[in-house]
Parts: sequence; structure tokens; C-alpha cells
Amino acid sequence: MKRFMALYTGSASPDGKPRVISDADRLAGMAAWGDWMQKHSARIVDTGGPLGTTKRVGPDGIKDIRNNLAAYVIVEAESPDAAAQMFEGHPHFTIFPGDSVEIMECRPMPGAA
Repeated sequence: MKRFMALYTGSASPDGKPRVISDADRLAGMAAWGDWMQKHSARIVDTGGPLGTTKRVGPDGIKDIRNNLAAYVIVEAESPDAAAQMFEGHPHFTIFPGDSVEIMECRPMPGAA
């Protein structure tokens, strides 16, 4: 089976402030997220987790930046479509104010044995 990294994305509200959800929605969301993790546990390679602050390193040095990456998980699936189908109806965007889940294949390093 192939491995895929899924990146959960989220953005600030239109006014630029962090989105706020109620405690009840947060609890419901975490329960639903746990149910999703359990349902797909046989295909989850790395449970991942929330992502924190971001540093960008480039030719001009190190900078603090912001992006819309919120969390990650690594799953196994037969194809990109099969991996993507795992996330249909995910609580990240059905309960939480997340934007999407982006899925990409984790390919082997070229020339690696």
C-alpha cells in the first residue's frame, strides 16, 4: 500500500481573528474525530497531531511566518482517490471551522535502496 500525508487546513475568520467554536462543539468535534481515527485505525500509519508556530528558512535567513496548516496524519491506501475518500465528511470541516484536508502521496526518495 502507498502512504499519504493528509494536511488539515484552517484559516482565520474573515476579520483576521482566530475562529472561535463553543465548548460543546469542541467536545463533539473531538469525539467525532476520535470516532474517525478508530474507524480508520487499520490504515493510519502515524496519528499525527496539531501543528504549532512556523519558521521559514531560506537564503535570506530565518523568519516567523503564518500559514493555514493546522494538523497532519499519515495513512495508507491503494490510491490517492482511496486516501481522499477516507476524509469525506471528516469532523475537521463538518464540526470544526476547518477549511479542507489536503492529501498527497509520500513517495520514496529517488535513488534510495
